[in-house]
Parts: sequence; structure tokens; C-alpha cells
Amino acid sequence: MELNYEAIKAAAENYRADMCAFLREMISHPSESTEEKEVVMCIKAEMEKLGYDKVEIDGLGNIIGWMGEGDKIIAIDSHIDTVGIGNIDNWEQDPYKGYETDEIIYGRGGSDQEGGMASAVYGAKIMKDLGIIPEGYKIMIVGSVMEEDCDGLCWQYIVNKDNIRPEFVISTEPTDGGIYRGHRGRMEIRVDVKGTSCHGSAPERGDNAIYKMSEIIQNVRDLNANDCAEGTEIKGLVKMLEPEFNPENYEDARFLGRGTCTVSQIFYTSPSRCAVADSCAISIDRRMTAGETWDSCLEEIRNLPACKKYADDVKVSMYMYDRPAWTGEVYETEAYFPTWINKESAAHVKALVDAHKALFGEKRYSPESQKALRDRPLTDKWTFSTNGVSIQGRYGIPCVGFGPGAESQAHAPNEITWKQDLVNCAALYATAIPLYPTEEKTGDVTQFRAGKTDNNIL
Repeated sequence: MELNYEAIKAAAENYRADMCAFLREMISHPSESTEEKEVVMCIKAEMEKLGYDKVEIDGLGNIIGWMGEGDKIIAIDSHIDTVGIGNIDNWEQDPYKGYETDEIIYGRGGSDQEGGMASAVYGAKIMKDLGIIPEGYKIMIVGSVMEEDCDGLCWQYIVNKDNIRPEFVISTEPTDGGIYRGHRGRMEIRVDVKGTSCHGSAPERGDNAIYKMSEIIQNVRDLNANDCAEGTEIKGLVKMLEPEFNPENYEDARFLGRGTCTVSQIFYTSPSRCAVADSCAISIDRRMTAGETWDSCLEEIRNLPACKKYADDVKVSMYMYDRPAWTGEVYETEAYFPTWINKESAAHVKALVDAHKALFGEKRYSPESQKALRDRPLTDKWTFSTNGVSIQGRYGIPCVGFGPGAESQAHAPNEITWKQDLVNCAALYATAIPLYPTEEKTGDVTQFRAGKTDNNIL
């Protein structure tokens, strides 16, 4: 398809004010996970105003807008839930009202990730305006829910309940001006330790679960921090970057970065403040690189010296997630989010790269305040995880990322995004999809994919 790139850029620029107003309207509706109803209705109204061919809300509460006619689907995904605001004293302005300048928009969700929704909604509108939706394809714009709580749950629902499986998906998570083809996976691990309570005046009569857990916590810290030298008892996760420990996948691990682990929560039970604790539990946030699997990560914790020392009193497990959506729907799943990388040569990745080069050249766009941050290769990977854990990680549906904003703004106080990013992303979506080289499609676009567990969860 012959494209007029200047016309696409002009169309995106003409919608700058509309996209900024739409984003500020979304930000004004607090939308933490499971509480997205108001922002869903805001998006629905905007899609209907722009003349979408169909707008629907599925059982989980995802908002889906359709443009075009055809049997094949290309999707653009944006999660529309946000994290909370944390300590309000850390914010310079109201996070749900904020302000805007000529360059930026301030407020919770600007970069993570409602800015992506604004660009996606208008990117599809530009395609329709200019008549460049590829023949035989429908464009599916997804405002997905509950991502911050449980990455990819929304797409498990879309694939398994809505029975929709796009040809490929563009994620609009923030990419610092780059095109991203993968990221590390993650899982949420729980460690429970049993003890025996007694009166605090004679602690020797009991068995303090907190003391046992303190040893395990130190081991977890060592697992993250240690090297992998021959004499190191607890070899650190950095080992997966070395062929000795990860012969099949160390190169992919070096691309993604090493895995990490950290204790993120701690719980206890005790009869009172003057009694020995009879149980203690921790949550571990585990980021997984190529070559690490859900079961290898669980075994790694079970094999820590302190876990083996107290083996009869220790249980290591993976969390499950079963919070009801804002619609009341419950889709129970495991808190496991698979690692994935797509090949740089894959047709869907190539489409975004070609679009970027045609519109903006070979280097990332860099606002003055972000030049150092964005002076990196055009094609790269995320540090955090996205809905791609399900789209590509679970189901092998090709996925690629390009989105407004910065990863560093995610979950931070005083979150901002850049207006020029909104314009650039809308233009790129409207260009990349018509440039998708269908004649170059292959069945194998995956460079690495961890896949599902053996728990029979779809």
C-alpha cells in the first residue's frame, strides 16, 4: 500500500489537542485495578464520538473498539487501570487533575498507561479517515483492565472467553521512544514458615517463626546480590547470563537482563504482642530472564540453605489471583507471567521499524528533557512486564511495543507524559499496520518464550 507519510503526520498533529484533552479526561477518573468502570465509560464515549464501527465491553470489563471490515484482526492494546497514588505528600499537584504545559501532561496514568490509549484510539481514527486500513482486516483497539494487579489476565479472558485471537498485537506500554520486542517474565512467590507460640516472658519455650524467616530473607537477599563464583554457596541470579549455567539461553538472557528477586511483603501471626510468633510469611517478587522457568524458580527458593534447614516447617508456593473485576466477573489464574522475546526480523516487528524510519528516521524521538534517557538503540526491550506475558508469553500471538511516555514514570509520584509522544505514537500506529508485510509472515516469530505451567490454567 502506498502511504503518504506527511499526510499521516499532519493528521496526527491535527488531533494533538483532542488526544491531550482525552488523556486528561481519562486521568481525571481514578481507575485502580478492578475499579475501572468510570474510565471505561469515558473511553466508550470517545470511541462513539469518533465514529468507531463497533464499541463493546466484555464480561471482564475490557473496552474494545473496532474499525474496518474483514475476517483478520490486528490489535492495539492499552491497559487503562493504574496503580494508586501512594503518599499524596509526594505529589506536587492533584494527581487526578494536575496540569499541562506546551510539552507535558501531569497526572496518574499519563505514561502508565492511559497515554497509550489516547494514541491508539486516534491512530485507528486516522487510518479510517485516510482510508488506509488494510483490506480484509479489522483494527481492534483494546482498553484492558486489571493489568496492574495481574498482567495479562485481561488477554487470557479475551483469548479464552471472547474467543478473539489477533494476527498480531501492538502494546502501547511506554517505551521511551523505542520499539520493544520482549521483556523478562515474573512470578509472585509466597513462603510460609510455621512456629510455636508461647508467652513472651519465656521465649525459649516456643519456636519463633519470625526468627526462622529472618534467615530465609537473608538467603533471598543473597540470591539476588551474590556473584556466581565457584566458592559462593548461594550463587546469585547473575549466573543465568553465563553459558556455564544457562547454555541454551544465555545470549537471550543477556539481551533481557538478569533475573531479580526481592522480598516485597511480610506477614505474621501471634496470639499477642507479648507472645512468640507462630507463623510468618513473605511475598517474593521474582523477575525471570530467558532460561528460568516457573518451577525452577520455586525449586531455587526451596533449595536455599535456610529453607532446607527448616524444611518441615516451610512451604514455598505460587500465588493465585481471583479478585472480581469491576463487572463482578472472576477469572482465577496463577500469578505467573511468562518471559518472551520476538525475533527482530519478524514481520510485525519490521512493520513498526519501517514505519518509524519512514516517519521519524532511525533514532528515537527525544524531547529536550529526555535526551539522555532515549539515546539508546531503536529496537530494544522493556525492563518491566506487560500484557505481552499472555499475548506472546502464554499464547504465542506476535506482540511488539511502541508507546508514549517513559518507563521511569511508571508508578512514580508526579507522573508525566509528553504531548509529542502522543502525536508520534498515533502516527506510527496508523503507518505500521498498513506497512505490515503479510508476504513475509512466518509461523515462527518467537526467539524465546517460557510458555505456560502444567497447572491446566488457560
